[in-house]
Amino acid sequence: MTATPLLITFGLYLLVMVGIGVWAWWRTRSFDDYILGGRSLGSVVTALSAGASDMSGWLLMGLPGALYIGGASEAWIAIGLVIGAWANWKYVAGPLRVYTERTKNALTLPDYFTHRFEDHAKLLRVFSATVILVFFAIYCASGIVAGARLFESVFGLPYAEAIWWGAAATILYTLIGGFLAVSWTDTVQATLMIFALILVPVMVVIGSGGVDASLTLIGEVSPAKLDPFNGGALGFVGIVSLLAWGLGYVGQPHILARFMAADSLKTIPMARRIGMTWMVLCLGGAMAVGFFANAYFAVHPEHLGPVAANSERVFIQLSTVLFNPWVAGVLLSAILAAIMSTLSCQLLVCSSALTEDFYKGFVRPQAGQGELVWFGRAMVAAVALLAIWIARDPDSKVLGLVAYAWAGFGAAFGPVVILSLFWGRMTRNGALAGMVAGAATVILWKELVVAGGHSSLYEIVPGFIAAAIAIVVVSRFGSGPSEAMRERHEGVRETLRAEGY
Repeated sequence: MTATPLLITFGLYLLVMVGIGVWAWWRTRSFDDYILGGRSLGSVVTALSAGASDMSGWLLMGLPGALYIGGASEAWIAIGLVIGAWANWKYVAGPLRVYTERTKNALTLPDYFTHRFEDHAKLLRVFSATVILVFFAIYCASGIVAGARLFESVFGLPYAEAIWWGAAATILYTLIGGFLAVSWTDTVQATLMIFALILVPVMVVIGSGGVDASLTLIGEVSPAKLDPFNGGALGFVGIVSLLAWGLGYVGQPHILARFMAADSLKTIPMARRIGMTWMVLCLGGAMAVGFFANAYFAVHPEHLGPVAANSERVFIQLSTVLFNPWVAGVLLSAILAAIMSTLSCQLLVCSSALTEDFYKGFVRPQAGQGELVWFGRAMVAAVALLAIWIARDPDSKVLGLVAYAWAGFGAAFGPVVILSLFWGRMTRNGALAGMVAGAATVILWKELVVAGGHSSLYEIVPGFIAAAIAIVVVSRFGSGPSEAMRERHEGVRETLRAEGY
């Protein structure tokens, strides 16, 4: 592919992103602005920012690659994600927005847990911030890997060099503009992503001779890929594992931060409708790209080379062979958009944990707003460098890294968030037990059970169950919540009932 159109397209895209970062710089006056944008996001920005921060590089690389290799049986992931995302918007977004405002205007998830359960010893703050740093380091690494794959494939750069180019622009505008920059760039990026995921699958199907011809060809070449049960090989455990991706939504700090930043409770219903429509279209497009690529490469085997080497390059390869360099440049910028949108908000959440929950919480309780903003920016750079180090292995897989981090957050935080919003009897010790049980189960199941070949069950399932049991048991048998906690909880529930929740 001609390099000049790509360089121009990528250059213009990056200039717009950095320009938004500079604009947000002038709007950032306090640490609240830097971390949550002053709780000023409307329905459209809340919806598209939540969606873009969720759908990272795995949407245009990992998921199409999985559908290309596994066929229709991999669609169970998307079904689980849609159900989980809808439930998260419907039952968690509004209550969390109200509760965080009433728990001393909590800016971060650890901050919310600390004030929700009156944890004066700050054990919840320390452990939850530690979980965020551990699993987000892995999650950020997946974004770094995806960016490196993009620059490696498009510009022919060696992986060791591509990894730095892929990370540079995201780090820059996150450093400069904070949450406002990330949220507004997410909105631009979400628009670019949905454009690419509608156009590319249409052209893939046309290039394969149409839908009927494509399905016939896939059936001839690999009939198991037409079967959602993979010819019976998927099994009950496999289906549960794929559907269980939906459990992870309620524990993802970077998605929950968008709910916390909505300008009001009334924003949430419209944001849910916009966000879910965007998500369904994007997931459908990504799956169609990977699935129908089987037919396209059967018709055009001369283009298969890069995909045969790494299935996660399927979207990149199709974009370069189906379109002229200028259009391909726009489409490949969508991959960069998906990577940047998620990586930027993950860096920001890690920065907020280090700044709000460690630096301000223990080192400098009296730190001024300007000092916190600058320390937060320094932490963005530090976490980014750690993620680059984790991603240094050129054989890393985007989907594998995302799956591990997704399970860690979903199990450690998911049950705690749900029960903290709806169960007034929950205690500080119950929350801490749930986090420890969830995180420990995920790590042990992944490293001992799955790695040892004893079970293929996705680690989020046992982790989520263990966390929920630990919360209920410890909360029931320990001393109950204080009167102030009970009154606050009932006040939040009354507000939500009045608003139809």
